[in-house]
Amino acid sequence: MRQPLPFPLTKDKTFFESLNDWIGDVFYDELPEKGYDLRDEQIFMSFQIEQALKEKAVLFAEAGVGTGKTMAYLLPAIAYARYTGKPALISCADETLIEQLVKKGGDVDRLNDLFDLNLDVRLAKSRDQYLCLQRLEGAKKRSDADFLDDIEFSLPEFVNKTYSMQNTYPYGERSSYPEVTDEEWQQVNYHPIQNCNACELRNKCGQTIHRNHYRQATDLVICSHDFLMEHIWTKETRKREGQTPLLPEFSQIVLDEGHLLEFAAQRALTYEVQESTLQDVTESILSDGMREKTLNMIEQTIDLHNEFFRLLRIHTVKSAEDRKAITKDPELVHVGKLLIRHIDLMMEEFVFEGELFTIPEYELRLAEEYFEQYTFSMRLFVEEGDAVTWLEIKDEIETLVIMPRLVTDILDEKLFDGKIPIIFSSATLSIQKDFTYLSDSLGIDKYQSFSVPSPFDYEDVMKIFKHPLEQTQKFERVYDLFSTGDQSLVLFTSKMEMDNFKKSLPLDHQYTIEFEGDRELSTVVKEFQEGKFQILCSYHLWEGLDLPGEALTKVIIVDLPFPPKDPVFDAKRKFSNNPLEEIDLPFMQLRIQQGIGRLIRTSNDYGEIHLLLNEDELRVEHLWETILPVPAENF
Repeated sequence: MRQPLPFPLTKDKTFFESLNDWIGDVFYDELPEKGYDLRDEQIFMSFQIEQALKEKAVLFAEAGVGTGKTMAYLLPAIAYARYTGKPALISCADETLIEQLVKKGGDVDRLNDLFDLNLDVRLAKSRDQYLCLQRLEGAKKRSDADFLDDIEFSLPEFVNKTYSMQNTYPYGERSSYPEVTDEEWQQVNYHPIQNCNACELRNKCGQTIHRNHYRQATDLVICSHDFLMEHIWTKETRKREGQTPLLPEFSQIVLDEGHLLEFAAQRALTYEVQESTLQDVTESILSDGMREKTLNMIEQTIDLHNEFFRLLRIHTVKSAEDRKAITKDPELVHVGKLLIRHIDLMMEEFVFEGELFTIPEYELRLAEEYFEQYTFSMRLFVEEGDAVTWLEIKDEIETLVIMPRLVTDILDEKLFDGKIPIIFSSATLSIQKDFTYLSDSLGIDKYQSFSVPSPFDYEDVMKIFKHPLEQTQKFERVYDLFSTGDQSLVLFTSKMEMDNFKKSLPLDHQYTIEFEGDRELSTVVKEFQEGKFQILCSYHLWEGLDLPGEALTKVIIVDLPFPPKDPVFDAKRKFSNNPLEEIDLPFMQLRIQQGIGRLIRTSNDYGEIHLLLNEDELRVEHLWETILPVPAENF
């Protein structure tokens, strides 16, 4: 049910004039009366957002830590949503940040209580954040692991009943299973090969119920950048196929930690081919009545597919990066083309099998959808073009990934088209107030921008120490830094480096350490904030993590966060006149500012930043020391 505007409208003022007056009243009068500090930077930001809403502009709103960015954008966003009759879309960097935004006592909760807004706030998480009943059933056939029994036991009663579905409610989110590891979750969550439209369990599916729930939101829909990009890319296709778009119509977009949008856009446009998936799909359609010709075609397809991946491994460039470059050897390309032609012929045989009803309809539709995507992806790989390709281990499976080099044209057409206002919000959107790196990466030619500093006096509350070390000595120094007993966040530049550190720890160490991926992340962050363990190791939480007070007093940055030497960034470097200044340096500067920004979150916070620096990193000190909030001292 739609709620009224938080202020009255009169005939002698436009909505935006009234919104402007209300923002002033809230920040200058009401919030100070309720015990909140008057922050000029926060007020300025909110007024700038009001202007961007009015002009349906793209706005880069850079405001330092402690400005109160969330409240500054939420107030005008809620009012505009109620005025237009369409919810505001708040897009966060990832699912963990969504949980932080809506947690008990968080900004949304606090704002609701302060002004009695009766907010309607609903979460729209990425599809892989939901349990898949079909995959759970398949996993239980393959394994008797305890976590599968725990998940099945937790399912609502209506899932296994055949009576009226009137009492359904949302269930099955990743965050509902905090003790399940990421690796275990990958066995039972939604997977792109699932044909949801043909699934007989669709009406009982937690993802379907969640979708129906958040589509009715009136004030705020909160999603991740990844899910927003998936919505943007698939919206028109889903409409043509008679499906509902993933997200409802919205009045505006607020991109919290908006500097990460480019990577989400790239991920949404990637296509993946896994060695094991093809065999899983083909095995699912095998039946006793299938013609021998079709069976032979399936067997030959599997053989060609396995041969392609054998050659792929041979021609993968060895490196320490997660994304490994591929040399497109003529033999590899030839086998790829042969595989495409063979699958096209096999699909013709599937048509005959469908007419004979030898393959169940659900399995047939799933297989057809999978092979259409497979051949489309493989054509991108074997053809000459701008696609960037690499081999990566995903969910413990070797995965061929194909991605378009640039997403700027598509973003310009489908997102930055001037139809709705778009607000980028972060403490780090620019390099010393220059927004060129971000605007060029996203292809945004016309935008408004501002940058306001943090209200904190960093000189009094933060110390930054630099540790000159050999690269091989870094892990030992990290371990030594634990001895002070501080609540510490250790930031790595990759999962591989974090895992290597984990392996290097003494078996008899006395510290309570959590590693990203061992349990559901938002639960781990909550327990860290509550002081249930001392050390959190992560390769992912460089931005958005909010741990005020004693919850975090030490941040250890193991390596300077330069972008990896992988195919994605190599493609960007190839098309740059000065890769160091245009690609590598801006990326590192933005990311290190984000990492340092985890430490001081409120006026009562204090602590230390420790930068572990090898000889090469010290050699470029002049390139990063200028963006530090306080000068670094030798440890």
